[in-house]
Amino acid sequence: MKLIIGLGNPGKEYSRNRHNVGFRCINHLAKAHGISLGQRNCQAQHGMGQIAGVKAVLAKPRTFMNLSGSSVKLLLHRFKATPADIVVIHDDLDLPVGKVRLYSNGGTGGHKGIASVIAALGSRDFVRIRIGIGRPATDTDAVDYVLGDFSPAELPAIEEAIARVGEAVPYLLTEGLAAAMNKYN
Repeated sequence: MKLIIGLGNPGKEYSRNRHNVGFRCINHLAKAHGISLGQRNCQAQHGMGQIAGVKAVLAKPRTFMNLSGSSVKLLLHRFKATPADIVVIHDDLDLPVGKVRLYSNGGTGGHKGIASVIAALGSRDFVRIRIGIGRPATDTDAVDYVLGDFSPAELPAIEEAIARVGEAVPYLLTEGLAAAMNKYN
């Protein structure tokens, strides 16, 4: 069983924000693999199904981004998983808009949602899929930037990144991290 968790903020007002690209990837995967996200427990909206023949749970924590770890920990216990069974999809300021990177065992990179997950699990031993949202202009506050919507010029790159994650996840589940990194990084 794999837990594929997209990070974001709950609520319609945040749905198109840069910080919610992880949620958008989960929505894309759910639609592509016919997985209903109708379950609401473990402080998350989630559903279970098959992705490339692998039993998987798709989840979106219903906590705010900076508290994502509590939901991830509850999901881990509910599905009797280990940190190595988790894939976390999240936005990244340090990557250009639309760039996708897979890796494992890293630090937080200043991402408070990832910091919360690491603190709650007591482990860095999980796969992350980072989606670049770019850096704000020097006169723009980072919080305002991540809570802002993508510009019309950025949308094609983000839609392409979401589709790329939609291809990378099944490949990751069947071929492993090293092969997925070689193909999608």
